[in-house]
Amino acid sequence: MSQDVSFIADAMKQAVPYVKTTGIEFEEVSASRIVASLPDTPTLHNHIGGPHAAMMFGLGESASGAVVMAAFAAHLGKATPLAVRAEIAYKKIAMGPLRAEAVLGRSADEVLAELESGTRPEFPVTITITNAEGVTTGEMTVVWTLKPVR
Repeated sequence: MSQDVSFIADAMKQAVPYVKTTGIEFEEVSASRIVASLPDTPTLHNHIGGPHAAMMFGLGESASGAVVMAAFAAHLGKATPLAVRAEIAYKKIAMGPLRAEAVLGRSADEVLAELESGTRPEFPVTITITNAEGVTTGEMTVVWTLKPVR
């Protein structure tokens, strides 16, 4: 039986002010995959009229954080998720609203087993950013860790 993680969209808006400020919405939420969207907002544009590169990065990082929160929601009392490093490749000029799909790169059970063994786990989340036509405009990987609460 899968865990109900429908609360993640609201939790992200409350816990991460950036999400609310930029207008990021969470369209699909599961413990292994999140789909988030960024509206086409002129105040977030770059010099050519599309979403600024920082907005693309922020959308992808926010989607990755949401999937981490969803995957480990039941364990947040014993570990704090933290981004360790990130890489982004800007593939095509982005214009208009964007969509980011974030997918957990390792099973939550495997990561939790590592945490329980006393090791601080690291795990990737891969993100694909697309425009309204479904064209990939960016690809990201964010590596996360679970820092034990002491």
